[in-house]
Amino acid sequence: MTSNEIILDGSVLEGGGQLLRIAVALSTLISQPISIHNIRAGRRPPGLKAQHAAGLRLVAELCQGRLSASDPGTKEIHYQPGSEVLLSRMYTADPGTAGATTLLLQVSFPCLLFSPESSPSTEHHTELILCGGTNAIQAPQIDYTAHVFLPFIRHHFGLAPTLQVKMRGYYPKGGGRVRILIPAVPGPLPSVNLTHRGSVIAIRGRSYVAGLPAHLAAAMRNAAVSSLQSRGIDPRIVDIETVKEEPHDAVGSGSGIMLWAETDGDCILGGSAIGVKGKKPTMVGEEAAEELVRNLAHGGCVDEYMQDQMIIFLALAKGRSMVKTGPLTLHTKTAIWVAEQLTRAKFEVREESASSFIIQCDGIGYTRARHTLIES
Repeated sequence: MTSNEIILDGSVLEGGGQLLRIAVALSTLISQPISIHNIRAGRRPPGLKAQHAAGLRLVAELCQGRLSASDPGTKEIHYQPGSEVLLSRMYTADPGTAGATTLLLQVSFPCLLFSPESSPSTEHHTELILCGGTNAIQAPQIDYTAHVFLPFIRHHFGLAPTLQVKMRGYYPKGGGRVRILIPAVPGPLPSVNLTHRGSVIAIRGRSYVAGLPAHLAAAMRNAAVSSLQSRGIDPRIVDIETVKEEPHDAVGSGSGIMLWAETDGDCILGGSAIGVKGKKPTMVGEEAAEELVRNLAHGGCVDEYMQDQMIIFLALAKGRSMVKTGPLTLHTKTAIWVAEQLTRAKFEVREESASSFIIQCDGIGYTRARHTLIES
């Protein structure tokens, strides 16, 4: 333990992997040593899983940081970030399991966004090759990243990452492979003002199977369309493609559906479900539709998953951001807690109605050019 190390209790609030990911990413950006104990204390089993360990090792590699034991099952880590994130390289992370590639992206992506130069450079494009599961339970599907998360990042922060799914990977084999190219910017990121959602103008989706009969994808799609229509959605604005993955494009067998709604207020909200053994495909389609409708019902501008994923970016941005959301999730409360522990970002949550809230953040205006924090 170093004298300036910040100690975090990994069991606070959500008490899972998200706390770990946000803390390590922010620690890397601001060169702040941290110690996290009671990692995933409420989970069974507690401690790091292979996916968490792979993400920690990846981020330590990005900045040549020092990381204490990171084996699966580890319940306490000490992390001393290096002084500089090394850009314009290729990095690979592979947990050796079906652990979610999207969660590996969550911990590493913020670390690679900022160029050390004070003006834009075309040279700093960092390549990530992330292996594991692309469509897993208890994690965003890679289709969510492609159709909800990255469009949010591009539209509101002016960033231009690209994503390619080279191979789909399904539980329990994993074996998926995702390539992300991340151009760095000088920063700071702009603030976000997103309080008027507007009307839904389109609902799109992807219903897929791999190693299973194609009719299951059609059944999920049809059930989702019927469920949306029964909840007042005009079927003429719904467009859900069905996909049967080719054997050379996927490892293992799997199925699921990803839906996203687009509004005339430049908002995108998602809903998804994964097929599992014993669950009828119609139930999978209905579950995704119900989740999307639930995310639309509160009138907010982001869904429950984007709500917590945006927090680290609002904290890093310059100025005051305001985003209208639905009720705060435990993941979001955790993300806010970690951001305020490690930075000078200040969050305020105001209730608009029984089901809608405004998340306000006075961000720190982070830039790597001065390797310090700029006051907003």
